[in-house]
Parts: sequence; structure tokens; C-alpha cells
Amino acid sequence: MSGRERSYEIGESPSSSERGPQRAAETSAGAAARRYDRYEHQRAAGAFTRDGGGRRYDRVEQRFPVDASLAVTESSGRFDLHDHHPPPEASSNSRIGRRRYDRESSAQTSYGRSGGRRHDRYDHPSLAESSSSQGGRARGRGVGQRALGGYSPTLPSEFTPVDSISHDLEERLTLQPPFQASRPPFSIPSQPSTSRTPAAAHFSSTVYIPPQRRNQAPRPPLTLLTRSTASGTRGESTQVHNPTPEVNATKEPQMSPASLQVATFAPRPGYGTLGKRCRITANHFRVELADRNIHHYHVSITPEVTSRVLSRSLIKELVHLYGQSHLYRNPAYDGRRGIYTAGPLPFTSKEFMIKLEEGNDGTHESETTLFAEQKKKEFIVKIRFATSTDIHNLREFLLSRQSNVPYEIIHALDVVLKDSLSNNRCTLSGKTFFPLGLGARSEIGNGVQCWNGFYQSLRPTQMGLSLNIDVSSKSFYEPIPVIEFAAKFLNLEDPSIMARMPVSNDDRLKLKKVLKGIKVEVTHGGQRRYKIFDITEQPTNQLRFTEDGQQKSVVQYFREKYNIVLRYASWPSLRSGKDSRPIYLPMETCTIVAGQRYAKKLNERQVASMLRMTCQRPWRRQEIIHQIADQDDYIRNNFVKEFGVNVSVDMAAIDARVLPPPALKYHDSGREKTIRPRTGQWNAQHAKLYHGAVVECWMCVNFSNLKQEVVFNFCQHLVDMCCRKGMDFARNPLFPIQSSPPEQIEAKLSDVHHQCRVEGKQLQMLIIILPEVNAYYGKIKRICETELGMVSQCCQPRHARTCNRIYLENIVLKINVKAGGQNAILEDTLYGRIPLLTDIPTIIFGADVTHPQSGEDQGPSIAAVVASMDWPTVVTYRGLVSAQPHRSEIIEDLFRVKEDPKRGVVHAGMIRELLLAFKSSTGLKPLRIIFFRDGVSEGMFEMVLLKEMDAIRKACASLEEGYLPPVTFIVVQKRHNTRLFPTNEDNMDKSGNILPGTVVDTVICHPSEHDFYLCSHAGIRGTSRPAHYRVLLDENKFSADALQMLANDLCYTYARCTRSVSIVPPVYYAHLAAFRAKFYVERSGAQYEGGSSTGPDDRIELPEIDPTVKSVMFYC
Repeated sequence: MSGRERSYEIGESPSSSERGPQRAAETSAGAAARRYDRYEHQRAAGAFTRDGGGRRYDRVEQRFPVDASLAVTESSGRFDLHDHHPPPEASSNSRIGRRRYDRESSAQTSYGRSGGRRHDRYDHPSLAESSSSQGGRARGRGVGQRALGGYSPTLPSEFTPVDSISHDLEERLTLQPPFQASRPPFSIPSQPSTSRTPAAAHFSSTVYIPPQRRNQAPRPPLTLLTRSTASGTRGESTQVHNPTPEVNATKEPQMSPASLQVATFAPRPGYGTLGKRCRITANHFRVELADRNIHHYHVSITPEVTSRVLSRSLIKELVHLYGQSHLYRNPAYDGRRGIYTAGPLPFTSKEFMIKLEEGNDGTHESETTLFAEQKKKEFIVKIRFATSTDIHNLREFLLSRQSNVPYEIIHALDVVLKDSLSNNRCTLSGKTFFPLGLGARSEIGNGVQCWNGFYQSLRPTQMGLSLNIDVSSKSFYEPIPVIEFAAKFLNLEDPSIMARMPVSNDDRLKLKKVLKGIKVEVTHGGQRRYKIFDITEQPTNQLRFTEDGQQKSVVQYFREKYNIVLRYASWPSLRSGKDSRPIYLPMETCTIVAGQRYAKKLNERQVASMLRMTCQRPWRRQEIIHQIADQDDYIRNNFVKEFGVNVSVDMAAIDARVLPPPALKYHDSGREKTIRPRTGQWNAQHAKLYHGAVVECWMCVNFSNLKQEVVFNFCQHLVDMCCRKGMDFARNPLFPIQSSPPEQIEAKLSDVHHQCRVEGKQLQMLIIILPEVNAYYGKIKRICETELGMVSQCCQPRHARTCNRIYLENIVLKINVKAGGQNAILEDTLYGRIPLLTDIPTIIFGADVTHPQSGEDQGPSIAAVVASMDWPTVVTYRGLVSAQPHRSEIIEDLFRVKEDPKRGVVHAGMIRELLLAFKSSTGLKPLRIIFFRDGVSEGMFEMVLLKEMDAIRKACASLEEGYLPPVTFIVVQKRHNTRLFPTNEDNMDKSGNILPGTVVDTVICHPSEHDFYLCSHAGIRGTSRPAHYRVLLDENKFSADALQMLANDLCYTYARCTRSVSIVPPVYYAHLAAFRAKFYVERSGAQYEGGSSTGPDDRIELPEIDPTVKSVMFYC
């Protein structure tokens, strides 16, 4: 059975009329023909006007013969003037494409004339017969063979070559926007049209005009909708004419401003039908609402209060004093400046006087001395009417009758549900609640505890409003004396020894970093709380201060006033208060306040302990979530019922589908040529790499304590495994194995590089045996990749000692791709059976931004972008990295314009460089872009789309006049709280999780926008987390099945293992590249300090990756 015969609907078999085209598609010489119809490729690019006037014209539709060429001009960095795409014979990396072009030469398909607009080739196969009755026989063939990948049209039978475009023709030609009328399109940024430089590249003037379009009347300009930034609602529609695209090499290509861009996302094209149906549940609980409007009131407190604990205490006391006499309702408080009520209050503005005595908030403690004084004062709480929210707007949105998301209503309801928990038994940390009865609070080492809690959030879904509840575990400071915490944190086993030893400066800095900002309480002189700002440089027995005009030591002060003899006077003290009046607190007199999040990076021991405590099987996690829902008891909660909110006690039941795994093609010389994985994994022991790399020059350096003969034995086994798997790997290294202590890593690597240069050899692979201590990996990678230009493969000494077969096979997978090989490819790419990927040259991008670890207020964020270089197989990705200001989420280096003293204005950026690399690698210009973006929260969708799409458009326009390939922009989310659970054994794997390939695009997904959940990997431990794919822009018009199948298939092409992964590999690779680049900004363990700059003109530069390293998948 061919790889795409699975594309028929569930329970459906091909009809007799379809079997003929099916067999023909499998054997036809034109089964993999590429379409170079410029009209179809750039439908999403929109229409333009000339000189701002009323005459409109299309970007001209073009078809390209397969025997022409298109090259990259190295001098100008642009696509050359040659018009057409060469056969893949022109590229050394296009052996597959060469076979496909051989078959293309005989492919012919007639174009129907009477059927209006051509059906999309991804329509249902059942439309094939009906479409042919209208004279569109070729159209019917394309539709009928959609699932088989056999649609292979070339130039239509009626072809009109034109040498130039007349004004009359310009007025008659209008590109029909490929967007639904009910959803405004993403506008195509405009290009400057003032000048044309000699370096500008052009397509041929030969154009193709479809017969059904020749007498078509011009269409009105595209309608764009603007969004008001103040209110978050849509403003009035405006008509925008995009000027003619022209490239100005002396200035940055101008795009239309962000304010004119459309802020709506791609609508759902339909629902998927492929795969085996199954029944699962999700941790979403349906929420029903009564027809009651919610009123929002603004709250201001005088004097101003910054503590949420104190703010909640004040509102709680206000409700206690005036609830029955003035409010008559139970308000829900958001902890800041707003309250919500289920109906109007009897006033629009009113002030209340609250005197909150100490102890009224239930804590019996104060934060600081100033805090204690405030609590004895009188507070003025002013409540003023803000707005009234209409539940009707939410209902209309959930029914897809309204495009604007009513965020204010959803937020108000979310506050209601969370406030009902805050008033009860739960500790709130961010969006997570930690009730006392939900599991034990266990120590995970170094003075840190693991607390079990739960997360909840309201989400608009297709089943209506749903409450997403999930288990959550976080790390907290252990509420113990500070001196005991210091002993645990510094791994001092006996605290009594601390009394006789001073603290080193390194240990003092470590304690300062971990204790700064936390709250402690003291017992001397009454219970008080203080926030720690610093740790003194001097020990406590050397600290002195002035009291009543006399100098007094801290030790003397505590002995005289509190009768406390300090035992740890050789240790520094904590400092609180203002700089002008510091408050010194000896560590032994302070205890860490409970409930404070530990936001620092956990060490390996802590991570392992936390995983053991939180890793729960799916059935156990499901039980805990049901337990949480029962404890919340929203059904009998009078506070929630007052707002007309009713939460179901049952999880959402979903009809999901399990997509079939793709067939993986290995080399024909192996015992297994094609493997179809089962349950997300496969054994490639008897298969050979699809394209084994050639490694003639290699060396091995040993930085461990392993003996020379052990390292030699490991190298022999590794070389044998490389040759057995199909690589052409030299048996002997360029130089004998060399050893060096870890302290001389930099010198030894430089010496190896020098030896190779003396011999006139380019080292292709450097095998490195790492030291037993893990602190040197980053340094080795930084030196090899940015300073010496050497591709390296690091190996752990414990594995080198054992030479395990599975370990060696995994190392070979990494070595092969680092040397330029391909491990396995999707079989369907050989036969052109993947829709919107194998039909025309397509480039797939993956992008990610990695930020400094939590708690660090300096250091740059690292952006990484990878792109496929081997169409149509799409398994080889080139990666680029750049640094940007601290915690900046928008990728700033996608496109930039810089000044060069000699060359003037130069266009640069990661997108531009990768597009040129694709052209250089394949000999083809990408005519479609698929952009996967990771690490974006929902609140940043709009900004990321507008800014980064603008950069992509500019990068394309800087390469060639009018070059605007259609883009599909997809956000991949892993940090969400949706979990899917099987309902029976038929729908689960051996770990108890849902089967790999399970996809959900109904019930819990967005009411109208294109998104889906895909669990593409097999569970190992704990509960699998599906990836959430959100399509923000889709100019390529993917169907639901086409995109879901593409994402699932790509997850089987990850180069580093023989398992499917949880997210598409380009995103995974981008994450690996960004993580690798973190090592480039570290110097001797010290973090780069320039990253705190956030100015727009303060560029942060990473060390340049050597071109030899950058050309391969060095990050694997």
C-alpha cells in the first residue's frame, strides 16, 4: 500500500472509478511533477496599484519550463536575472529531484475551461467525478488523486505568452484574494517604488494568463481592519492600496505600518477526517453561564498599598463591615485595582474608611516596620464604576458569530473563580493554587521544597467556555531558620562547624544571590517580617551602628536588648531597610517565611527529585484532577452561583483521531529499506543511513581519565559502527589519539587545529572524550565552533568505557548529520505525495527564543532560526543564532539593514541568509514558506505575527523585485496545561498514554480559528503533553488534514533518535541551536553582562560561527 492511500476517510474505500487514477498515480511518469504557476504560488500576495492610482494589476502569473536555470549572484547576494528553475541535475544535493524531473517530462494535463475557478487539489476525492462533467477533466483528475499525490499538471493546453503588459491588460487583470470574505486577510506589506538599481533582479516578462481570467473585471482594493490599541476592539474598515513592489538597494524595503495590518488569525478551514477514530477525555470542564451581566468597578486605596496580601485584607474587611449595608453583593477582587459584581451596586462612586488592626488579615505579622505602621492607620478605599460587560458578546463569539475575543468578560469570570479559591484554603503563586491537602510537601535538596498544587484557567472553546484544570508542582523555599538553609544550600553537613569558620567570599555571593528578595520573620521583639536586600560583606562581629549618638556593635546590641548570645557571629548578617538606615539581622535570628517561590535554576539533583515526585501515570493524574474539581465544589459554592456560573464535574469527552505513521526510507543496500514505525518508535538496527556522509579526516582527543587503550578500543568500535550503518568513514585518524588534562582544553584544541593546518587538511570530525566533570562541555563547543571552525562530537567517558551498541548507533546518527549526511527520509517525499510540500520548492523554517533562567535580571536572550536545505526531503536544516536584549520575545535579527563603509547600505538578517543558502543548496528558489515559531504566549501572538511577518516580507523583497512567496505562520506551544487521557486500552500505549499520532481539532479547540492538538510521540514516563499548533497566517491554504499530516510526518524525521518527537523537528532544532549559543556568551563561567541593555540601538553581538560549522547541523 502506498504511503498516502491512508488519506481516504475512515471507513471509506476507493470507488471503482477512483482505483484507476489511483493506480495511474502510483505508476505515472508525472506523479511528482512540480507546478511553477506564478499565479497560483502568489495568490496570497494580494493586488497592487500603480503610482497610487486606480489602475490595478496582478503580479503576473508565470509558468516556468523545467529546462531553464536560476542562479544566485554571489556578488550582489540576490536571486539572479535568470527566470526559470533548473532541473535538480544542476545541484549536487538533488538526486531525488533528478529522478522526479525525469518523470515530469511526460506529464500532461488539460485545463478545464468552463468550470470557473479551479477546484483546490485538496478537496475530497469524491468530487473527482462530478468536476469532470463540467469540462474540467484535468481538474477532476487532480482532485481525485489528491490523497495519492498524483496530481501533476504542467503548462495548460491553452498558453498565451506575452512580452509586456499593456495598461489595458493591467486594468483587466486582478488577483482574487484567496481569503474568506468574512475574515479579512493579512495585508501584504508594500515596497518602495521610487527607484530601481542595476542590482535588482527580475523575472522573465513571459506571463501566463488563465483562460477563465482573461475578461475578468477588476476587483475592489483589499479591505483591511485596524485594531484600536486602547480598547482592544476593531475600528472602522479602511481601503488600502498597496503600491507597486520595487526594490531599492539603497534603503530598507518599506512595509505597510503595523497599525494597518490585520490582527485576525487564520480561520479554521474545516475539520480533519484522516486517521482512526477513538474516544478520549481532556482536562477541560464545561462552564455554563446564566444571562447575567457583570459589572466592573475600579478600586483605589489611600495611602497606596503595594502588597496584595494587605490589599485583599482591606477588601475583605470592607465586605465584612459594609457588605450588608452598602454593597448588597459579594464582589470578586482581582488583587489589584478591580472588583466585579453580579449586578450593579447602589452607587456609581463611593468612599469607605477602613481601619485594619494588626491581626485582621489572619497573619498576625507585619512585613516591615513601615508596613506595621501602615496597618495601624486608616485607609480610604474608593470604589468607582468602570464598565458593564455583556455576556451576550461572549455567547456570540463562542458561536463564531463575532470575531472579537471578549477578553474582559473572560477575565472577569476567571477572577470570580479564582477569588473563590483565594478566600478559602489555597496559597496562590502566580496562576497556581496550592491547597494544604493536595499531597505532601517534600524536600528536594539544598533547602528547597516541592509543593503540589493545581492550575486553572477559563478558555473559549468549541463546546463553549471551559475550565482547564491541571496538576502543577513548583519549588519553594523551605520555611526553616536562615542559618539552617545556608548550611543546606552550601552542603555543610554539620551546622555547628559553621560557628567556628568564616564564610568565603564565593559562598557569601552565592548566599546573596539566593536570599536576595525573600522575606524572613524574626521572633525577638515581637513577630515582624523583613524583606532581604543584601548580605553584609563584614561578619556580624565586625558590624557596628550608631544608637543615641554612641557606636555599638550588633553582637553587643542583641546581648543587651534581647539577651541573645550570637553563636554564628563569624557569618555575615542579612540587611533590610533603606540604605540610609540599614537594619542588620543575624541569620540565626531569622526564619524564612513559608510560601515563597524558589525561582532560581534547579540543579541536577533537585530536578531528579522533583521528577520522581511529580511524574504521574495518566490514570493517576486524571484521578488527582477529578479530586481537585470535587474540592473546588463550584456547584455548591454560593459565591460562584451568585454570578450564574455552573462548572461541570465531568471532563470533556472528545472524538479524536489517530493519524497513521509515515513510511521512512533508508538506503537500498540495507536489509530493511523501508520502515513503518509502530507506537512512535522503530528499530533501525538492520537499516543503513539513507545518505551516509564521507569522513576522511578525523581525530580523537581524550580529556578524561580513561586509559589510552580504552579510548582506542572505543574509537575502533565507533568507526566500525559508522561503516556498518553506511558511512564512508576512514579507518585511521589523521593523527594518533591524543590526551590532555581538562585544565588545558583550550591549548590542546588550538594545537589540534594547528596540526591539521600544517598538514593542509580540513578536519571533518573531532571526537572528544569529555572530562568526568560536566563543566567543560560549553567551553569545548564555543572554542570549536566560533574560534577554530571544527565540527565536534562529545562522548561521555562512562559510555566510552562500555561501548554499548545502542549508544554507538545513537552517536552515529549525530555524526552523520554533522558531516552532511541524511539518516532517513519520508518515503512520500520521493513520490511527491505530501500536499503543499513536494509540489513546488518549499522551505520550512523553525524559530525559537531562549531567555535567561528565571531570577536573572541580566544576560541576553538568544534567538535561533533554522531552515530546510534539501527540498523535497526536508530533513537537513541550517541554523543561525543571534543575541538580543534581555527577555525580548520578538526576533529582531530576521531582517536588518546595516551601513557598510565600502558597500553602503547592506541588507542582512537570518531569513535572507537562509533563503540564499536554500537557493545555493538546491539550485531552486523557494516558492512557499512554512514558518514554525516556538515560545510564544497567546498575549504575544498579534505582535509576533505583525513584526516577524514584516521582517520576512522585507527579507524576500530585498532578494528580488516582487518576490513574495506565500507564507504559513504556525505557532507551536508546549507550555500549556491541556492533557489528553485514553478511555480504554485500545487507545493507549504501554505507558498508559494516548497513542502517538492522536490529533484533536474539535471540542476543546478555538471556536473559529485554525488550531489543533497533536500528540506525535510515545509516552515514556508520566503523562504525555500534546503540542498545540496555532495557525496565525495561512496564505498557502492548508486543509486541516494536510497540515495535521505534515506536522505528524515531520515529527518522525528528527535526526538524533529513532523515535517520533513531541514537536516538529525545525522547532526542536531551533531550540537546540539557541541553547548551544548560550555557551558562546559565557566566559570562564561568568555570564555575559551586556545583555541587560534594552535600548533599540544597543546591538548585542554573538561570536560568529565558523562557516564550515554553520553549513552542517552542528547543534545536534
